[in-house]
Amino acid sequence: MKDEQHSESAQEHAYPETTAGKPTVEDNAKVSARGANVYYGEKQAIKNVSLDVGAHEVTAFIGPSGCGKSTFLRALNRMNDTIDICRVTGDFRLDGEDIYDRKVDVVQLRARVGMVFQKPNPFPKSIFENVAYGPRIHGLVAHKSELDEIVHTSLERAGLLGEVKDRLDTPGTGLSGGQQQRLCIARAIAVSPEVILMDEPCSALDPIATAKIEELIDELRENYTIVIVTHSMQQAARVSQRTAFFHLGNLVEMGDTETIFTNPEHKLTQGYITGRFG
Repeated sequence: MKDEQHSESAQEHAYPETTAGKPTVEDNAKVSARGANVYYGEKQAIKNVSLDVGAHEVTAFIGPSGCGKSTFLRALNRMNDTIDICRVTGDFRLDGEDIYDRKVDVVQLRARVGMVFQKPNPFPKSIFENVAYGPRIHGLVAHKSELDEIVHTSLERAGLLGEVKDRLDTPGTGLSGGQQQRLCIARAIAVSPEVILMDEPCSALDPIATAKIEELIDELRENYTIVIVTHSMQQAARVSQRTAFFHLGNLVEMGDTETIFTNPEHKLTQGYITGRFG
């Protein structure tokens, strides 16, 4: 009886030979990865992951702590390049272009694929200068009037302009946590990215601020492709169209969000979303 239970448990926690569900899309892939692996020294953090991120969709990465979801997210705009012991293999593409090609300008790549971090990190500058920074360093503006327009438009798209329009010259660090995160989103979209990566953007925020960020994400997907790492399955269910479940570096299952949460194919996925582990 004990052997049967052990066998059943092992089968339940076995990884599929290929990712369950539908990890790829047929015709609207904005970002794609094939055979992706990420190593920190000798430790393999991502194991042979292949998936697509559809254009103008919100894709959520879920899974327990340490499962590799943030590591994979950072591979999509080469943020892992900044870690000496990190090595990335496999094929990563943005609109069909190899983002790890030696000819790729990493600064320009990160303008196209922006990042919003877990903890709001406004620069120690004014609200205006926080948003103006990117367009300035990328040479996107020739005149002050153009810069003013970009700053105001970005703040408006980030749902923040109405709250700060009379104090644009005050420090961004003086805003509340939720406002600071929206300022960071405004800063990311000021350089007209195509993709926005969000690494647990609401984990440090209260429920009211979280609700505002979630509303904003829903609005932003009209103009941008968004990938969000979240520990909150409720948040993934609310904001995303597709969800990917990672476990110990493996992409176990991916598909449309409703299916993942109501009728997952793999027992590991089912176990995670029902709270049996995580």
